[in-house]
Amino acid sequence: MSRKLLALLVAALLLLSLATYVYYRRTLASVPIDPYALVPDDAVLVLATRDHPALVRHLQEAGVWDNISGVRYFQQVAGQLALADSLDTGGNPSPAARQRRGLLSLLGRKLVLTSVHLTGPGQVDVLYQIPLATVREYRQARGLLETLGRDARYTLSTRDYEGYELQELTAREGGGRLTVLNYRNHLLLSTHAPLVEAAVQRLQLPADAPTVRAGFADTDLLRLRDVDATLLLNFRRLPGLLDVLFRPGTHAQLDQAATLAREALLGLKIEPSQLLLTGFANPETAARSWHQQLRTQPTQPLRTLADVLTLRTALVLAVAGPLATPPAPTTLAVPTAMADSADQPARAALDSLRAALGPGLALAYLAAPAPAVAPARLVLARCAAPARVALWLARLRRLTGVSPGFVRMGAFNVYGAGFTAEQLAPALLPPLAGGAGPAQSAALVRDYLVLGEPAALQAYLAEVAAGATWSRSAAQVALLQQTLPQARLTVLADTRQGWNALLGYLAEERRAGLLRNESLLKHFPQIAWQLFPTEEASDAARPAPGASDGQYYAQLVLRRPGQGAAAGTEVGAAAGNPRFRTALVGQPLLLPATPDDPAPAVVADSLGVLRLLSSRANVALWADTLPGPVVAAAAPHLVRGRLLLATAHRLHWLSPADGQQAPGFPLNLPDSVTIAAVATAPTPRPVPHLLVATTNNDLLLLDASGRQYPGWPRRLEAPLAGPPLLLVVGGRDVIVAALRNGYVYAFTQAGERYPGFPVSAGAHLSGPLLAQPAATLARSVLRLVNQHGELLSLTLSGDITSRRRVATWSRTATFSLVPEAYGRPGAFVVVREDGGRVDVYNPAVPTTAPLLSRQLLTSGPKPVQWFDFGGGHQVLALTEPGPAQVSLFDGQGRPLGGAATGPASPWPSTGTGVALRLDAARRRYLLVRVLAHELRRDALAVP
Repeated sequence: MSRKLLALLVAALLLLSLATYVYYRRTLASVPIDPYALVPDDAVLVLATRDHPALVRHLQEAGVWDNISGVRYFQQVAGQLALADSLDTGGNPSPAARQRRGLLSLLGRKLVLTSVHLTGPGQVDVLYQIPLATVREYRQARGLLETLGRDARYTLSTRDYEGYELQELTAREGGGRLTVLNYRNHLLLSTHAPLVEAAVQRLQLPADAPTVRAGFADTDLLRLRDVDATLLLNFRRLPGLLDVLFRPGTHAQLDQAATLAREALLGLKIEPSQLLLTGFANPETAARSWHQQLRTQPTQPLRTLADVLTLRTALVLAVAGPLATPPAPTTLAVPTAMADSADQPARAALDSLRAALGPGLALAYLAAPAPAVAPARLVLARCAAPARVALWLARLRRLTGVSPGFVRMGAFNVYGAGFTAEQLAPALLPPLAGGAGPAQSAALVRDYLVLGEPAALQAYLAEVAAGATWSRSAAQVALLQQTLPQARLTVLADTRQGWNALLGYLAEERRAGLLRNESLLKHFPQIAWQLFPTEEASDAARPAPGASDGQYYAQLVLRRPGQGAAAGTEVGAAAGNPRFRTALVGQPLLLPATPDDPAPAVVADSLGVLRLLSSRANVALWADTLPGPVVAAAAPHLVRGRLLLATAHRLHWLSPADGQQAPGFPLNLPDSVTIAAVATAPTPRPVPHLLVATTNNDLLLLDASGRQYPGWPRRLEAPLAGPPLLLVVGGRDVIVAALRNGYVYAFTQAGERYPGFPVSAGAHLSGPLLAQPAATLARSVLRLVNQHGELLSLTLSGDITSRRRVATWSRTATFSLVPEAYGRPGAFVVVREDGGRVDVYNPAVPTTAPLLSRQLLTSGPKPVQWFDFGGGHQVLALTEPGPAQVSLFDGQGRPLGGAATGPASPWPSTGTGVALRLDAARRRYLLVRVLAHELRRDALAVP
């Protein structure tokens, strides 16, 4: 081939490539992707955000991010992301590497969509959409999938679906599967493959096909200031979502209220004390919907209800609509006593009663005393003329044969009604499935007619007479001030008062999840949802320009009642949990209980500020600023009634009463000495001896005045395997140190080795020792486990008395002995870690099977704590630093705090451990944990 021909072919190839590139940029790439066009039509709700970092930051400031991160679904996703990040950054990712390469960094400041779908009976799944803006992001996403695919716990495969390549990442254990589609550098991810397939099917539709957002095509709430996200809600599919959460037939009133609108687009604004969602809702066009019945009705004021709603009200549904079905009253269902034509006067009297009542009514559910008890229901109708209403009620009692006797409740009289609420307002309250309902009583309360069952009505009137109403509650008045002055539909809820009803109405399989996420649901207990027709919009609630006629102005408020902040805390902490400006670190230390405080806790933050927090008042009783973070503490017991702890170059001995240092403290060590551990002997000496281990493998023995004993420091030939021990045996000090190279040393007070030491454990060591001092060296016992999985017992005379293998070993496995957290003699467990697998063995149990065996997502150390309170009350705490959570198990390896079957329910925890106490009188455990800027306290029932 001649050079001229070769040059022509190369030029033609370059021109063809250039033309292809220009065609792609001008025809395909120039057309932006509408992410809403990829959302399947059956979406119940769609969450969109353009600034993910700001959204997370505002949720953290509102004190709700930690609760959201505690949801099990979120934890599963976070665990998968933590595993992907750790594998992609070499197994030990630094914070900078996580921020630079983590999958969460892909969200950034771009339009990210999350849609929720009903995919089967009782099943909800999520579809994520993440655009890739740069080549680096594309390589990062592809690299994460390929890295997970190479991991032994997953398999990565591809398949073709209607011309598009789907990647599927499948877990070998459990069978969980993630399906990924990359459509023009636009990632679609879901654990439910049909959702991704449904998105592919939407790609076959014409470009102008309507999307789930077609009703709000010209509205972009994300452009408004302070809007963190938008929520698109499909009310036509809301009953299906309620069927997933609640038992059938328990949410009929909410289903009917949902027929006012077919869809809504709301903008989310996050504030420290509330979540505010405002936007627009398109009315429902289906026949016989509430919108068709109420479209001509004027809105009604809401504030007047504050005088007649009691503090036990859990749910209020207020509707501005006609009491009778227009136009003919002949469709009205009447009681049996009015059934024949001779009872036409009773029909006319009931119509006259409706005329004396104002349009619209409120349906109120009171707090249930127990989950198995149905909440009491009251119907409140406003009286345009109370005197006329009283006359027509009396006439109806005579016509229907109801006794004229009444019960006096304070200033109110309770009469028999002679009709039911469904008969009074058939347009708003359809008849019950079982008939007309139980007999009801009636009472006039200020400007309202109240109907309800006799017992419930009398209890309600007693509360009104006592003044326990919303108008006298600062929290409820503040909620009403946040709502619109009037609306066509208003739904008010209080999760604290409705908690028992939620437990009773929830589907059985959802009840455990509700209890696990109780803190999230109760963080914003006050909820208000309102629809206001835009044609009646006032200056205080006017929609944005351009809104089409017939729309509703919609508002959803999730509010937390104001609370006084604890001393040294910030506003924004969860109820009952103080929140500090600086993140808390380490693990909390529970002090002995007092008559005034059953569980005082000491906690430190990252700046070295130490605080004592009361469990009753949730305030900091004292705070002591140390010169740096706490690096070691002589836990779990107090030393002569004081806290002994260390910073980098100082020893501190603090009084738990006021945080003051003991005389002569702090002890200042040379700058060349960096403390790694501190210990003292648990004996009743008036002045403690202090044992300090440094980062340079030195041991120092000091007195309370800071003077070193002769013969110290001692330089060790290898790093310590765990904290050293200071024991007193027969009046003599014994310093015990186990080294990683497998040798155990015992020193005298003069720094000399005891006869028989060092002792070789036969393999490398890792973790602490367990000592049981006695009257003599020969009777004092040390227990340790080596890296061959052997549990050894040796005396302080240097003799190995027993050696047995606890579990099989491998080159990648590590073993450590975990003493009982509060120093219970002889109580310990052995932990075996191999990659992401953790096995816990209890040598006190005559079995070779592990007490607990867990395959975790991330590798790396996982702190294990063992609590033994006696009487069979044992708890194992397993902390996972990657996902930042802790799981609890009882002495038989069964999960605590979750469902009776299935995996343990973890709690979010950012500390290195937790504190636990048994409240035997109430048969519960008191759990104290660190969660970012908060100290959380939880109560767990003893199984």
